[in-house]
Amino acid sequence: MTDICALPSVVGGNIESYIQAVNRCPILSQEEETGLARSLRDDGNIEAAHKLVLSHLRVVVAVARGYLGYGLPHADLIQEGNVGLMKAVKRFDPERGVRLISFAIHWIKAEIHEFIMRNWRLVKIATTKQQRKLFFNLRSMKQSLDTMSQAEVNTVAKQLGVKPEEVVEMETRFSGRDVSLEPSGDDEDDITSPIHYLTDGSDPAQQVEQEQIARLYHDKLQESLASLDDRSRHIIEARWLREQDTATLHELADELGVSAERIRQIEAKAIQKIKSTVGAVL
Repeated sequence: MTDICALPSVVGGNIESYIQAVNRCPILSQEEETGLARSLRDDGNIEAAHKLVLSHLRVVVAVARGYLGYGLPHADLIQEGNVGLMKAVKRFDPERGVRLISFAIHWIKAEIHEFIMRNWRLVKIATTKQQRKLFFNLRSMKQSLDTMSQAEVNTVAKQLGVKPEEVVEMETRFSGRDVSLEPSGDDEDDITSPIHYLTDGSDPAQQVEQEQIARLYHDKLQESLASLDDRSRHIIEARWLREQDTATLHELADELGVSAERIRQIEAKAIQKIKSTVGAVL
């Protein structure tokens, strides 16, 4: 990692500056990620762990943003999510054939969920698995800010596997005043276990992964174009990269003084080179 990833503190600092710094951190290809994970696992390479964490901090920011509706500071949610990310990096097995982002998302959410449960001050809220499902899904499942109708209550209860009266009670707690919460200690291990949490209704992992893949494709495409000779690059740009008024084979043939078939051959060879370069990385 270069100095561009020297991050300001998310706690007590400027959250926007932190997010901007996080988004500047390089994205790892799957090959780089696997190599770093193996180095951490086999050699205890702390620098490899550092790079894995830094390259995925943007995922934590995206996940934490989905929980702002609970009234807790974004910086605190990010900080807790970062703890989950570090736990995921420590436990990640590169031989399972999945990307770190898919594995880490559960640990990130688990830490954020636990933080919300500790700090959202509602009496006896979410003390069972079913109530926790209800707690983390009711907001997104409500169709409006108004009080739910009986039909809506029944639908939510059926989808989440809880009683209709529990849905009504939880909705009432959401709209009522905050009072002190005494966290339950009987199932503390259950609360910290990622497998018992549902998603919050969005899929930030998929969104961030798609953004990473798109950025990698863009970067490698630019590298591939730069490696082409001037004529080949001009043909590819004129045929494929213009937003409008793309050129035909015959127009380029007239412009460059060769046959349309020769333009097609040059184009095909350039496209094959670009595909092999991008495909080798992704």
